[in-house]
Amino acid sequence: MSQPEAPNIKNDDAAESQPLSTEFFKKVRHDVTFSERRFDVDTLPADMRRVYGHLAEKFGEEYGLLFIFTMRTAVELHRAWNMTLLTMTVLQQIKDKFNLRMTWNLGVLRLIFRVEDGGYELHRKVPYDYDSEFQDIYHRIAMALIDGQINVHEALIYQREAKQGMHTAKSGLFIRNFPGRLILYPGQAATCAVIFFSGEWIDAWVAAVCGLAAGLVEYALSCVGGQATVLLDILVGIVTGIIGGAVFRYTDAGDECITDHLNTAACKAAPCLSSIYLGTLYWFFYGTAFVIGILEIIAGELATGVTRFVGVAVKTFVLSLGAALGLMIAGRTGAADAWYASTCNSNFVEGVWWRIPLYLACSVFVLGQYRLPIAQYWRALIVQLVAYDVQYEVFRGMDQNHVKDHLDTATSNICGAMSGVVVAALIALIVNVSGDFFRARILQEDTRHNTRLGNFYFRLLSILKKATYYFGIGRPSDVIKLELKEKLKTMRIELKDPNHPRSMINFPPNEENALIEAIIGTQDINTWSILMPAVYQLVPGSIIAKLWFSAIFPENPYLGEGDKNPDSQDSVFSNLMVISTSIALGLIIGFALFQSGVFIIGRTCCKKDDKEYNGDNFHITQDYISNQQGMMEGMYTVVDDANDDPDLFSYGESVHGADFGYNDDAETLGSPAKSN
Repeated sequence: MSQPEAPNIKNDDAAESQPLSTEFFKKVRHDVTFSERRFDVDTLPADMRRVYGHLAEKFGEEYGLLFIFTMRTAVELHRAWNMTLLTMTVLQQIKDKFNLRMTWNLGVLRLIFRVEDGGYELHRKVPYDYDSEFQDIYHRIAMALIDGQINVHEALIYQREAKQGMHTAKSGLFIRNFPGRLILYPGQAATCAVIFFSGEWIDAWVAAVCGLAAGLVEYALSCVGGQATVLLDILVGIVTGIIGGAVFRYTDAGDECITDHLNTAACKAAPCLSSIYLGTLYWFFYGTAFVIGILEIIAGELATGVTRFVGVAVKTFVLSLGAALGLMIAGRTGAADAWYASTCNSNFVEGVWWRIPLYLACSVFVLGQYRLPIAQYWRALIVQLVAYDVQYEVFRGMDQNHVKDHLDTATSNICGAMSGVVVAALIALIVNVSGDFFRARILQEDTRHNTRLGNFYFRLLSILKKATYYFGIGRPSDVIKLELKEKLKTMRIELKDPNHPRSMINFPPNEENALIEAIIGTQDINTWSILMPAVYQLVPGSIIAKLWFSAIFPENPYLGEGDKNPDSQDSVFSNLMVISTSIALGLIIGFALFQSGVFIIGRTCCKKDDKEYNGDNFHITQDYISNQQGMMEGMYTVVDDANDDPDLFSYGESVHGADFGYNDDAETLGSPAKSN
């Protein structure tokens, strides 16, 4: 077969403006000769290595490595606090693509993986912590493998490198772990105390001190390790309670307030204990678990949902009890007297110009807690701001008409969560389009984006990439990838030219690593990685804490006989259920709306008549729409598996995927094929 004639390109501008045919430039893996990368299975734990050996002996090396990759993907996504339903969707896509005979049970802390009809079963106990960067990276690696753009060895090696921090910017490494992480605790505690819990500036300063102390406690326990980490919640609560209680009791205003609770001026000048405690402990509440638990219950994952809900409730009680004990230790009077004597100014942020800037400052510290790369903060900040302001404005517009019910709270939460989902999905779409432009220029794979507008957009993105690197919040590989653009294009033209002596394309190790990073980095992002911080700031972690404080201090000593305590357990628990359930419903409605929009666009804009215009890209467009719908479904429903209820699935159709030496017919999914 004759090689296609190379286009006549006279200069760089002409190269960018002249579209290259789909036939001329296919995926980069068709032309570039990568060095043979092999994942070292000896680095695996003994049990994984043993199961890999059995699978490799029966079905080949690739099948065994695919099992390892799937298991590691699940473990790391779970460790990064990825939504369980979404993680199961990713695992199901891998399973369907490569026809793996594998099942899993993703619990709150314990994960179980079975392969070959339960012939091999591995267990992992995986504690979770917020990690938006790893949520996105491990999702992209899986998508690149499913799409065939990297092989399983490269996928496993990239996972290992990500774990070692090789694909994280220096700024991200600084706040990812201690001691750099300590700068986040006081900032988040101070801003949360004011923006969420009716604190004033004095409360912000005290909360900042408490936050730093709480961070030091966690740092110290992480250095000790082992069973010492079990003491984290109770020690953080006690330290916070002692500092906040001491400041309240041993200041003139606090002392006068306890002595005479009717002294309004003194009580307003004294620190507000609830603002200080809730702002400081906000870091440790894991309030997102309430909403995710509700979503899992709605989706039918009752065991996981109920366990998660109860578990985070107990964790919050331990933190609250610790704070109450600290308040008792610090005081000269009863802890309940101090708790109910302190008052908060609920109107402190009402109508002031700095409310939004303060919320954004709080959001920045939250994104640091979530370990999102600094260069990507703008994505999540937009989602956080829209969700918060919609929730705030809807509540303000309705609260006067719903004094006797919680419908204003429910409606504002539904609208806030729903708007957050839609905005996050739209931003994800914009970022994915940016990835398409990068793919078209750096990897030269998609000719649809070789337009003048695309050239301008790519130049703008390139300037931003270089700027983030030179300001210290980007990665060196970002610049290397941009430098590879012209080099790769020239080498591919030479390879396609029958009159040119070039017979292969290869790169030195650092450029090859950057090329693989570009392949993975231009995959679609994990929408949940930029949505979860916004949900975190909407959820009722503090509400359950108020419930426990009302249980610890059931009687307000300053109320007269027959007066109703506004912070009673019944009223707080009803608020908790209304808030958590309404936010979960808002997420579901938002997901469903965006999914419906994608479906409608797919039906109206991607008809078969477009096939001539898009060429081979017609199938890519339809696959993209299908993947987007599948990922949205995975955020609030359990993905279907043919083995869940075989009677509902037709076994006449073959299962899509590779052939590793066993039948593709779904009737034989449970048994290896007979050898010929």
